[in-house]
Amino acid sequence: MKMQKGIALNDKDRIPWLCKLHDILRRDVASGQHVVLACSALKRVYRDILIQGKDDAPLKCDDLGKEEKPVEVKLLVVHLTGSFDIISGRLLRRKDHFMPPELLQSQFDTLETPSAPENFIQINVDKNLSEIIATIMETLK
Repeated sequence: MKMQKGIALNDKDRIPWLCKLHDILRRDVASGQHVVLACSALKRVYRDILIQGKDDAPLKCDDLGKEEKPVEVKLLVVHLTGSFDIISGRLLRRKDHFMPPELLQSQFDTLETPSAPENFIQINVDKNLSEIIATIMETLK
């Protein structure tokens, strides 16, 4: 709702949502599923939360299964890169999307590009969709 109003999200807004995503990933991985999650985990700490959850109060991921051995969430970050102009142009062509184009700069400002030792690949959005998918699938082999 904040983004629809043109207000950029902050850590306090994002962390509970990321914790919920971590809990969903953990549950699905524990049940033997392979999961694809698409989200803008812009900061390294956000990606860490997706993998490990968040242990410090007051924002905790749920404690289900705490007494059992924790399920390891392996994460391959697919970092889609592109110039501000290209991404802005695509955003402007979207219809009925929750994020107004005016917030794009805040996304670029917040972005911490993945780096070692994170498990990631970087793909330029100039490629067509089939090339992007092929690159991801080859990496997952």
